[in-house]
Amino acid sequence: MEFSSFLTSLGTSFIIFIILMLLFTWLSAKRGNAVVYYPNRILKGLEPWEGGLKTRNPLAWIREALSSTEQDIINMSGIDTAVYFVFLGTVLGILVLSGVVLLLVLLPTASTDDEVKKNAKSTTSKGTFNDLDKLSMANIEERSPRLWAFLIAVYWVSLVTYVLSWKAYKRVSALRANALMSPEVKPEQFAVLVRDLPDVTPGQTRKEQVDSYFKSIYPDTFYRSLVVTNNKKVDKIWAELEGYRKKLARTEAIYEESIRKGNSEGKGPTNKTGFLGLCGKQVDSIEYYNEKIKKMTQKLEAEQKVTLREKQLGAALVFFTDRVTAALAAQSLHAQMVDKWTVTDAPEPRQLIWTNLTIKFFVRIVRQYMVYVLVFLTIVFYMIPIGFISAITTLENLRKLLPFLKPIVDQVQIKTVLEAYLPQLALIIFLALLPMFLLFLSKIEGIPSGSHVIRAASGKYFYFSVLNVFIGVTIGGTLFDTLKSVEEEPNSLVPLLAKSLPGNATFFITFVALKFFVGYGLELSRIVPLIIYHLRRKYLCKSEAEIREAWFPGDISYATRVPSDMLIITIVLCYSVIAPVIIPFGVLYFALGWLVLRNQALKVYVPSYESYGRMWPHMHTRIMGALLLYQVTMLGYFGVIQFYYTPILIPAPILSLLFYYVCRRKFYNAFCHTALEVASQELKETPNMELIFRSYIPPSLIPEKQEDEQFEGALSRVSRTGTFV
Repeated sequence: MEFSSFLTSLGTSFIIFIILMLLFTWLSAKRGNAVVYYPNRILKGLEPWEGGLKTRNPLAWIREALSSTEQDIINMSGIDTAVYFVFLGTVLGILVLSGVVLLLVLLPTASTDDEVKKNAKSTTSKGTFNDLDKLSMANIEERSPRLWAFLIAVYWVSLVTYVLSWKAYKRVSALRANALMSPEVKPEQFAVLVRDLPDVTPGQTRKEQVDSYFKSIYPDTFYRSLVVTNNKKVDKIWAELEGYRKKLARTEAIYEESIRKGNSEGKGPTNKTGFLGLCGKQVDSIEYYNEKIKKMTQKLEAEQKVTLREKQLGAALVFFTDRVTAALAAQSLHAQMVDKWTVTDAPEPRQLIWTNLTIKFFVRIVRQYMVYVLVFLTIVFYMIPIGFISAITTLENLRKLLPFLKPIVDQVQIKTVLEAYLPQLALIIFLALLPMFLLFLSKIEGIPSGSHVIRAASGKYFYFSVLNVFIGVTIGGTLFDTLKSVEEEPNSLVPLLAKSLPGNATFFITFVALKFFVGYGLELSRIVPLIIYHLRRKYLCKSEAEIREAWFPGDISYATRVPSDMLIITIVLCYSVIAPVIIPFGVLYFALGWLVLRNQALKVYVPSYESYGRMWPHMHTRIMGALLLYQVTMLGYFGVIQFYYTPILIPAPILSLLFYYVCRRKFYNAFCHTALEVASQELKETPNMELIFRSYIPPSLIPEKQEDEQFEGALSRVSRTGTFV
C-alpha cells in the first residue's frame, strides 16, 4: 500500500461515516422509523424524541449521549451495559494518557533520525511507506541511545494500564454490589441451582429426595424446589401450539384488514389442510386454527402432567425465603464428593439453558476439554487461510497470481480503492463467520446460563482474533514476501518477523480506521435493520406480534463486540511504542464507540439478560493479556535490534502477572458469588415466594389455567406438609 492509498482510505472512510451520520439524522427524524431508532425508549413507554420532533436539533443525539449519566444507562439498559461503558472509558483513558507522552516524545525522537533513509530497502514497506516509517522505530538506528526513550515508554504505558484498570475494577465492584443490595426483589437472589443429584432411593421420587435433603439442612428458610424435567416432548407440543396461535393472529389481522377495505364479501379467510397449505380440504382458517388450538391445549395439559410426574431428572432449582441463605448455600460444600449435590448461584430465569442443567460433573469436564482442543485446532487451521488471504489480497500479489485481473486492477480509481480496503475487508468478512460457531461450542460445554455462554464465546473469539489477526497477518504477510530470503537463510526468520512490525502498522491503522468509521457509521445509521424492517412489514407482517418481531432490536451482542474491542486494544498497545502514530486511531475508535454506543444503549438495544457485571473480570483478564503480549513483543523487538539494555524490560511482564494475581485475589470472588454483607440488606417489601417460584417454570410447563394443579400433583410429601407451601 502506497502512502497516497493510505490517505485515500482514511479520507474515504471518513466521508462514508459523514454520509451515514447524515442518513441517520434524516431517517431517525421520520415517525415511521421510530421503532428502528428508538425501540428501547418505546418499550419503556417513553417518547422517542426528547423535547418533541419539530424542535429537535439534528445533532441532538451527541448532546444527549454526552450529557447522559451512568444512572441513565443503568435505568435504560442495566448494569452490564454500564460496566461495558466503564470498560470503554478505561481503555480510552489508557490510550489518551499513553498518547500524551508517546506522541510528544517518541514521534520527534523517531522523525529526527535517518535510519530509513540509510537503509530504505530494509523495511517491510520496501521504500513505499517511508513517510510513516520515519515516525516509527524503523527510523531508529540499532543500538542508538534514542532507544532509551522507547524503552521507558513501555513502562509508562504499563503503569497507566495498571492504575486505570485498578480504578475500573473498584468501580465495577461497587456497581455490582449496589445492584445486588437493591431493595427490589430479584428472583435469582432467592434460588440456587443444584446439579449432580445422586441416585434416588427406592420408594422416593426425585422431588422428595431434593426437598427432604434441603429441608434437613435449612429447616427454617427452605421454601420449595423445582426439579428439572425432560421437556423435549412438551416443548414440541408447546411450540406447535404457539405456531397455531401466531397463525390465528395473522389470519384475524388479514380478515380485519379486508373488512376495512370492503373486500371480505362476508366470508372469512380459508386455507387447505394439506402439505404447506397447497393441498387437502378447504376450511375456514379462523375456525380451523381455533379448533387446533383447543386440541393442542388439551394435549399440552396432559403432557405437562406426565412430564412433571414421570420425567424428573438429576438437577433442580431450590428456593429459600431470604437472600442470605441462598447466597450462603451457593458458596457452601454440601457433599463430601465433588460430583454430588453441586450447588451454585441460580441464573436469571430467562438465562437458563435447561438442556445443560442435567449434564453430569465429569461429563462437563470432558466436554470442556474437548471444546478447548477443538477451539485450538480451529485457531491453528483457520490461521492458514487468514494468513494466506492477508498475503494474496495485496494488489501486487493479486496481479502476480491472477494475471487476467491486470486490466481491471490497473485502473486508477479501482486500484486506489482496492489498495485501501481489500486486505482489511477480506479479514473482517472472514472473522464474521466465526461467532455462531463459537457460541455453539460454548453451549455444548454444559454451561447452565446464557450470559456464561456469551462470556465463554467472547473469550474464545478474543484468543482467536489475537492469534489469527495480530500474529497471523503479521507472519503470513511477511513470510509471503520474504519466502526466498528465508529459504536461503533460515536463521533470518526471527529478525525478519521483528523488523516487519513497523511496516505492518500501516495495515492495522487502516484496519482500525475502517472498523470505527465504517463500522460505527453503519451501527449509528442502522441502514440494514431499517431496510429489513420495512421489507418485512410491507410483504410479510400482518399481526402486531409480527410487526414487533420485525423491529425488535435485540441486545448489544457482547459475544462479538467485546472481542472486537479487545482486538483493537491489543493491536494499538502492541504498536503504541513501535509506531506511536497508531494511538490517535485507537483513541478515535474508542471515543467514537463510546459516543455511538451510548446513543444505542439509551435508545436502541434491549438487554436480553442481566448478570450484574459478571463480564468485567473477563474484560480485565483480556486487557492484562493484551498488555502482556505488548510487553513480550517489545522485549523481543528490542532484543532483535540489539539494544544492550533490553534486559531492563524483563521485569515488565512479571509485574503484569503479579498485578493480575493481586486483582484476582482481591476482587474476583465477589463476582463469582454474592457477598453475605451485600445479600443481608433489607428488602423494600416481603417477597412473594410463589411469584419467584413461578418465574422459573419453563414456558412449556406453565399451566394454561392459573391454578397450580399440575405442580401440586408433582409435589413431594415434604413440600405439601411443609409450613411454607
